[in-house]
Amino acid sequence: MDKPILYSVGMTKGELRKFRLPDSPGVYIFKKGRKILYVGKATSLRDRVRSYFSSDLIKGRGERIVAMVAEARSVTHQITGSVLEALILEAELIKQHQPPYNVDEKDNKSWNYVVITKEDFPRVLLVRGRELFGLKATSYKLQAVFGPFPHGKQLQEAMKIIRKIFPFRDSKCIPCAEQLRRRGDTSQARSHLTVRKPCFNRQIGLCPGVCTGEVSKEEYAHTMRNIKDLLSANFHGLKRRLAKEMQTAAKGEHFEEAARLRRQIAALEHIRDVSLIKSENKVSSGGGVRIEAFDVAHTGGAETVAVMTVVQGGEAVRAAYRMFKIRTATNDDVASLKEALSRRLNHPEWPLPRVFVVDGGVSQLKAAQSVLKQAGVGIPVVGVVKNEFHKPERFIGDRRSINAYGPDILLANSEAHRFGVGWHRKRMSRRIAL
Repeated sequence: MDKPILYSVGMTKGELRKFRLPDSPGVYIFKKGRKILYVGKATSLRDRVRSYFSSDLIKGRGERIVAMVAEARSVTHQITGSVLEALILEAELIKQHQPPYNVDEKDNKSWNYVVITKEDFPRVLLVRGRELFGLKATSYKLQAVFGPFPHGKQLQEAMKIIRKIFPFRDSKCIPCAEQLRRRGDTSQARSHLTVRKPCFNRQIGLCPGVCTGEVSKEEYAHTMRNIKDLLSANFHGLKRRLAKEMQTAAKGEHFEEAARLRRQIAALEHIRDVSLIKSENKVSSGGGVRIEAFDVAHTGGAETVAVMTVVQGGEAVRAAYRMFKIRTATNDDVASLKEALSRRLNHPEWPLPRVFVVDGGVSQLKAAQSVLKQAGVGIPVVGVVKNEFHKPERFIGDRRSINAYGPDILLANSEAHRFGVGWHRKRMSRRIAL
């Protein structure tokens, strides 16, 4: 995390342009003198702060935010390594400073919190303020509370990411002793109680095996420490400690443990923010940034087509969509993509985008980069990798563009798939009719 950078701005869009806000995830803070008015997080600090100076701010954000911008006299920002870190840091700063335009926006019963219960094997739970501060708070004894988190949907996605790195118990996990009591087994003389069948979360790797006795209290407590560090925004401290533990394990020839720690460190350093970026519910790409996406569609090489879609300023620009009937290798997606992109570059009257987006993996990414390099065009490329259900799984390619324009990249890619498949089906229908 970088040190805060202060911009003494006049709080007008014209004057804001001269400041070099980064295309990076992080947290921004509107201030009046030393008083913190508002804390927010962003996929792209530059684009998010610019969005506060749009002409329709009152329509998109409401009168309170308009009043905040009018009162503010400066902005600071802190860059984070990922959108996940920005989400956590935002909550930590809101908790510390209680900015009036954050905390007055809703009462504490509406906020989202993460709590860790006080048990031998603590549970990690997501709760609303009404549960935490109301009568339902007596359901669990708590050892730690994190929040408030303003973005409930994104918090849910964030906890899914964290749980894949540091598996934990949730409200659905039943401790081993309770499972044994339910089965009528009262012989609890052993130090590690086990059950015959692991819970579903253990089977899919989201629980470390509390119900099966695979993890001790000490080992589980260590996991809780990692989660607490992460939710406290102690990102660098957590990574350093894990690295030190990995070195100690390797020196002691505990290679499996060292490998597990290495995977956790790698996961923290290369967090896949696709789900968080996708759930970003505010305009992310202000200033009219143009994104172009390409996709190829065919059926066994028949009626192979490629399309180009355009997203600008967060909106699909359908008048700028283009269609390419593939003339060369009709049963080769990579070659078809190269042809479409080459033909697109032959149109200097079409404005060039900030980012090119391709549907596919490394092969499609490298193909697009090769075409641009040969044409002398230095524009970054991002690939959208899909899972077996053809849903976006992760981004590859230019990291700065991914961090800055993630939502627009996903929209452009989705439009390219829809547009390409629709046009291909029309061509196939005409072919069958003939």
